[in-house]
Amino acid sequence: MKILLTGGTGFIGSRLMSHLRPHHQVSVLSRSPNKVYQRLGHDIDALPSLDDLPDLDQFDAVINLAGEPIADKRWSPSQKTRICHSRWRITEQLVEKIKAGSNPPAVVISGSAVGFYGRQGDTLVDEDTHPHPEFSHEVCSRWEELAQQAETEHTRVCRIRLGVVLGAEGGALVKMLPSYRFGLGGPIGSGKQYMSWIHIEDVVNLILFLLEHEECNGAYNATAPEPVTNAQFSKTLAGNLGKPHFARVPAWTMKLLFGEMADLLLTGQRVMPVRLQQAGFHFRYPTLDKALKETLSAPRL
Repeated sequence: MKILLTGGTGFIGSRLMSHLRPHHQVSVLSRSPNKVYQRLGHDIDALPSLDDLPDLDQFDAVINLAGEPIADKRWSPSQKTRICHSRWRITEQLVEKIKAGSNPPAVVISGSAVGFYGRQGDTLVDEDTHPHPEFSHEVCSRWEELAQQAETEHTRVCRIRLGVVLGAEGGALVKMLPSYRFGLGGPIGSGKQYMSWIHIEDVVNLILFLLEHEECNGAYNATAPEPVTNAQFSKTLAGNLGKPHFARVPAWTMKLLFGEMADLLLTGQRVMPVRLQQAGFHFRYPTLDKALKETLSAPRL
C-alpha cells in the first residue's frame, strides 16, 4: 500500500512509521525534509509540500496526524491561531488534492482529540455525546469537518479522537515524570476530573486496524476502556515509581501559570471507545497499571 503520512516525525507518527515501513511504501509530508531524514532515516520519501502534486491518486491511503501541540504553551491569541491553522490548513490542502483526482485514496485517517467534547464532568462519553462549546471543541470540530469533506463513494474517512497518549518517546507522561521521581507528584486541582488515556502502541494498532478494515468510517474515540480520575492516575503513577503521593497542585496555580489552557487539565472527559470495540478492536493495554508498567520499563524512561 502507498501511504501519505503527515506528522510523521511527531510522537505518534514516529512510532507508527516503525510499523508501516516493513509492509508499506510511505511518503512523509514535512516542511523540513532534513528533520524527516534525521528522525526516520535517509531512505524515507520526504515531500516538502503538496504544491507539486496535481492530486493524490498515487496514494492508497492518507494518514493525517499533523498539528501544533495544544498543551505546550499558554494560549495567547497568536498561539491559538497556530494551533488552529496547523491542523486546519494542511487538512484543507489534503482534501483539495483528493478531490482534484479521478482515482483518490481509498481511506483517510485524520487525527482529532477528546477535546472535541469539551468539559463533560463524570458523564460517560461516547461518539454521539453532545459537546460543550469551548476552544478545544472549536479546534477539533472544524478539523473533523474539513477531513470529512474527503468522503465519497471512493474514499472513506475515519476521525480518531485521541486521549492522553502514554509512551516513552514523548507526550504528557515524559513531562510529568521529573516531579514524580522527586516525590513531588500529585493530583491537579480537585483531582476529580477524568483523564481519558491510551497507550501509544494501542494508538498505532488502532490506526492499522482502521487502515485495514474497509467497513470502518466516521468518528472513533481513541482511548482505553478504563478512563480514570486525575487523582487515580496520579496515585497509580506514583505507586509504579515507588514514590509518595501527597503533593497537590492547586487550581489557582495552574490558571496563573497557563491561563485558559489550564482548563484542559482541570476539567476532563470520561471517554469510552464504544465504536472501536463494536468494530472488534482489542486493546493490548486496557488498564492504566499495565500501560504504565510497560511505559516506565522502556529504555528512554
